[in-house]
Amino acid sequence: MIYKDFQGLKLSALGLGTMRLPVIDGDDARIDEKAAEEMVAYAMEHGVNYYDTAWGYHNGNSELVTGKLLSKYPRDRFYLATKFPGYDLSNMDKVEEIFEKQLEKCQVEYFDFYLFHNVCEMNIDAYLDRSHGIYEYLMKQKENGRIRHLGFSAHGSYDVMKRFLEAYGEGMEFCQIQLNYLDWSFQDAKAKVELLKEYHLPVWVMEPLRGGRLARLKDSEEEILKSMRPEEGIPAWAFRFLQSIPEVTVTLSGMSNMEQLQDNIRTFETENPLSKEEMEKLLSVADGMLNGTLPCTACHYCVSHCPQGLDIPNLLSLYNEHSFTGGGFIAPMALSAVPEDKQPGACIGCRSCEAVCPQQIKISEAMADFAARLKA
Repeated sequence: MIYKDFQGLKLSALGLGTMRLPVIDGDDARIDEKAAEEMVAYAMEHGVNYYDTAWGYHNGNSELVTGKLLSKYPRDRFYLATKFPGYDLSNMDKVEEIFEKQLEKCQVEYFDFYLFHNVCEMNIDAYLDRSHGIYEYLMKQKENGRIRHLGFSAHGSYDVMKRFLEAYGEGMEFCQIQLNYLDWSFQDAKAKVELLKEYHLPVWVMEPLRGGRLARLKDSEEEILKSMRPEEGIPAWAFRFLQSIPEVTVTLSGMSNMEQLQDNIRTFETENPLSKEEMEKLLSVADGMLNGTLPCTACHYCVSHCPQGLDIPNLLSLYNEHSFTGGGFIAPMALSAVPEDKQPGACIGCRSCEAVCPQQIKISEAMADFAARLKA
């Protein structure tokens, strides 16, 4: 197992995420504890020492099962991370109640790593509202030793992350973002890494395989990668990409079975970053995956011609994400912070925007399709 230095600690470069533990009969709330126990035992035996859970994973049962399984090991054998569930705005005034319950559920006296969960468009204003006392309370727990290291995770845009860092950057020690070779450009992850670098914050990675999308490629895409590294498995390319980014410290993978765990641990036995040529070809493969998404360059010509005042580039970016992913939570989450009269459904189909679009995008059709997908 590769280990990364973090403030005097040696963290396993691969962390076990507990959002996708094996379940019984396809029921996400019913974790298969026997299978999960075997996975944790294997991970421990092979050097994984970082375990990531959260309040809402597996309908609230992830913290319970993770705590139960880890309680079988000495406390100094593992680093445990969980998060304050700010993705639910009704939790904003419950930080003390939730934190105390998390310690109880996880059967620990302190958390090695604790995060503001899912900083995004939907909750940034609430997170920055000091009247909730979240930041102050968590900093106090850090002073008391019940949080060893404080950070945040973010699915929000670059601008949202910047707002959060401008307010709380002094207290943050690390940041967890969605990072993989597809989202390097698609979700502007490259710019997010650069932003965190400005604040001297190491990167924790979530969704390295984009929910499994990067574990299985088209034959033509696989051929390109196999021609460069015949011995490398397809999922391993996603991890080798991350090994090529110096700012990355911990890569979390939500593994659902022993086969995935064993495969990923084999990959992390060695550090084998990509060469310049390999990186270029891999990112070219990623660009090919995005064929069919709308080629908006965010020139904003359209915005000045929209009688509804819609932020068309942002809406098209969210449309691309929603279409490519086949749904998901990111677009609806971002749009929840957008007034109804600025949503895709507010487009009146006048096509004034299309008359000035250098890419000749059929914007009105995209907005209509987006509105329909969101209602589906």
